[in-house]
Amino acid sequence: MLAVFFFCINFSFANAKEDDFDFEKVSKRVVLQDEGMKFEASSIAQTVQEFLEEQKITLRTNDLVFPARNEKIFSGTRIIVVRAKKITIKEGGKTDEIYTLQKTVEQAIWEDEKNELGQDDITVPARDALVKEGMKITVTHVLIKEEIKNIDIDFKTVSNEDDKLGWRIKKVTQKGEAGVKEVKYRVVYNDGKEISRKVLESNVTKEPVNEIVTQGTYVKVGKIHTGMASWYAWTGTMAAANPWLPMGSYVRVTNKDNGKSVIVKINDRGPFGNGRIIDLDKVAFAEIASVGAGVVNVKMEVITN
Repeated sequence: MLAVFFFCINFSFANAKEDDFDFEKVSKRVVLQDEGMKFEASSIAQTVQEFLEEQKITLRTNDLVFPARNEKIFSGTRIIVVRAKKITIKEGGKTDEIYTLQKTVEQAIWEDEKNELGQDDITVPARDALVKEGMKITVTHVLIKEEIKNIDIDFKTVSNEDDKLGWRIKKVTQKGEAGVKEVKYRVVYNDGKEISRKVLESNVTKEPVNEIVTQGTYVKVGKIHTGMASWYAWTGTMAAANPWLPMGSYVRVTNKDNGKSVIVKINDRGPFGNGRIIDLDKVAFAEIASVGAGVVNVKMEVITN
């Protein structure tokens, strides 16, 4: 009986027509991975393109599929679809819209031939951020470099006195010269604009030369007068009033109680009476006595040089 059964099967296959059994229409298990989503499907499609149409999967112009669309598929075939994402890259003064298949911001920027990305450049979002549809990326070009500048060092002015020079003489006896300091900076530029500057090193390459100003102190005096001095607020200068001395003449007034002296110019008349011989402007009076004293006993010497 068993022999008869196998005979019948062999006879059936031997006499079957080719159209009665199409091996190409056998259902296949296909794995599809589309932008992170993964599923299995039973399909009788013969090529990748037929499978996509069968499953109603639409690819845009810039999308990528692997294997290629014209490749045949078999049971167990894995089809991977990578979707191109439209992004905007802003760099400097220009803006580019591109489609990218890259995963990260950094990869997308490198893919775009119109944009460059240096080691220190800054991106927003960050370089390792995942690319998303519609993402806007800003690239800031960062330039870090060292600069050396020579900076002038101001000279100091030093005053001294010479008792051999007349008291009206004031002259520069040593001319000042600025020094030079070499400064090395670490400078950071963002898109060509300086945003920070840090001193790395500073060295004086030339010391400044002090300027010396000499003031003469020699005073030649003539007639001496004694009496009382008062004050009044007038010009706010080293000036004074006297009843008889010529206008424009100079006198040295010494407080006899403390020895302090001041030289003033006569430019007004007064005071009159009460033993007062000179009325000092307030600022001049303050040089030899407290303004609160009001009146002090002085020696007035007429200067002749």
